[in-house]
Order: sequence, then C-alpha cells, then structure tokens
Amino acid sequence: MQPLTYPDYFDLAAYTEGMVIDYDAFDGEWRKIGLSGPACRALVDAKLYRVSDLRKISLAELQELHGMGKSSVARIRQIMDAKKIKFLTS
Repeated sequence: MQPLTYPDYFDLAAYTEGMVIDYDAFDGEWRKIGLSGPACRALVDAKLYRVSDLRKISLAELQELHGMGKSSVARIRQIMDAKKIKFLTS
C-alpha cells in the first residue's frame, strides 16, 4: 500500500479506520509554524490540515481540542492575524 499523503484523501478518519495514522503526511503546515506534536495531531484528527481550514471552527472549539495548549492557541492566533483569517463566530 502506498503512503497516504495530503491532499490525496481528505476523509482521514474513514480511510484510516483501524489503521495507524501517519501524521507526518498531514501535519506539515502545523509543524512548519512550530506547533507541538500533540497540537498537530489534534488538528489533523479534527480534519484541519491548513491554517485556512480554521475558518470552519470557533476559537472555543479550537481550545477544546485534546492536545491544544495555550501556547499553540496563541501561535495559531498570531498566524491567523498575519493572514487575516478569522475564526467562525457563534
């Protein structure tokens, strides 16, 4: 089986059911901006692969993700501000 790479398959949960996920194939953008491993995995598990994907969720939802710490949230907000991207408002 060939390695699964982004963006070849977007429904990661359905594709990898019962498999070990190769997060390296999906968390490149998050690692590039300096997020911790747990934060990267939390974002990939939530099907958020790029900074622009954060438009789909609210800040509260981001903060609730298991593995998302205060420093990772602060870094994400900094990057989003620089790119003029806003969270979903509730």
